[in-house]
Amino acid sequence: MAGLASQINSVIQYILGMGAIVMLPIILFIVGLCFRMKPSEAFKSALTVGVGFVGIFAIFGILTNNVGPAAQAMVKHTGINLPAADLGWPALSAITWGLPIAPFVIPMTIVINIIMLIIGQTRTVDVDMWNYWHFALAGTLVYYITDNFLLGLVAAALITIIVFKLADWAAPMGEKYFGLEGISLPTVSSITFWPIGLIGNWLLDKIPGINKIKIDPKSIQKKFGVFGEPMMIGLILGILLGLLAGYDVKGLLNIGVNLAAVMLLLPRMTRVLLEGLMPISQSVQEFLTKKFPNRKDLFIGLDIAVAIGNSSIISTALLLTPIAVALAFILPGNHTLPLADLANLAVFASMIVLACKGNIFRALIISIPCIIGDLYISTAMASTITKMARNVAYKGAMHSVVTSFLDGGNPLRYWIVKIFQLDPIALVLILIVGGLVWWIYRATKKDVLSANE
Repeated sequence: MAGLASQINSVIQYILGMGAIVMLPIILFIVGLCFRMKPSEAFKSALTVGVGFVGIFAIFGILTNNVGPAAQAMVKHTGINLPAADLGWPALSAITWGLPIAPFVIPMTIVINIIMLIIGQTRTVDVDMWNYWHFALAGTLVYYITDNFLLGLVAAALITIIVFKLADWAAPMGEKYFGLEGISLPTVSSITFWPIGLIGNWLLDKIPGINKIKIDPKSIQKKFGVFGEPMMIGLILGILLGLLAGYDVKGLLNIGVNLAAVMLLLPRMTRVLLEGLMPISQSVQEFLTKKFPNRKDLFIGLDIAVAIGNSSIISTALLLTPIAVALAFILPGNHTLPLADLANLAVFASMIVLACKGNIFRALIISIPCIIGDLYISTAMASTITKMARNVAYKGAMHSVVTSFLDGGNPLRYWIVKIFQLDPIALVLILIVGGLVWWIYRATKKDVLSANE
């Protein structure tokens, strides 16, 4: 039995090793065939989606390769000496997939998704199987802390259900403000902050003076002309980041031009991806409309990467980078040294930006307390993440403490972990947070649900 389990795990690891840019086109091709697309059309659409993701990840690589070293230079200049190094989401996802719960999460998530679709409790058809690691991470954390495998699976199932509901909720505004027609974004590291963004935006609406401030790419471009275009904003923000990192003139120009390229090219790659996705999305909706006349509102669930080409998101993320470093330095009791995940702040900020309808000023204000929470939570989870990393022989954790600034510091995962530990505060928060989320849902329902009308 153990041998069979090992073989199954090896097969799953091999498939996952292909990465999102290979897995997703294969899955979408199969989805297209299942929903009666011609094989040639399904193949072309799926391949176009894959090409779009190649472009997005390549450009995101430019962002990472420039923001990462600049952030490390800032850390060096500020003299930060914190014991828990941020290993970033790529390493954390690889660690998660290498641990026992992960292989069980894939079939479980598919079953949960199907059941929720059948009983009408979700509108999201989550085809982004590679990103199921987000659900697996929650289960793995609970497993390591409680030493109970079954509780780990229950935790993974719980966060899956919550994320599908949040993705459904945000999708109409995503269609309008990100141009993602027929798409939802069930990525834990971003969708967690959707209700927080809505609550923060609602509160800022009530503050005189503050509620009149609007800073977004359109208003900047209108006021500053050519210097307000996304490409120019990227250049300016890149140079500012370089100055904070202590770069010389060559370094300043290099990071400036690279971030200008990111601002210009990411939206274009997103359009390529959507060009491939639309035929598949339409086929799914046409098929389901025939079979289930009352289900005309389904979304295809994809990685948040399809949204981060938005200029407001990238601008917010770049502005948050030095802020995160400064907060890590000044917050008492913080042990997290933010490094690898600093380049992933676009994912963190995306749903907050959406809740603020692209208003960078508001998104920054709301993001700062969220970053503070992430730093403290990632500090609290450092010992568990280090243990996980050592169990898969991750070199960076063998002689030092590691954590993950954003995914390790995610408040939804942490709350679920504390619930399964029967922490009294976490249990009381079920009622408080549940009531707060229900209230903001009712308070913003008309605005959110009418966004795509």
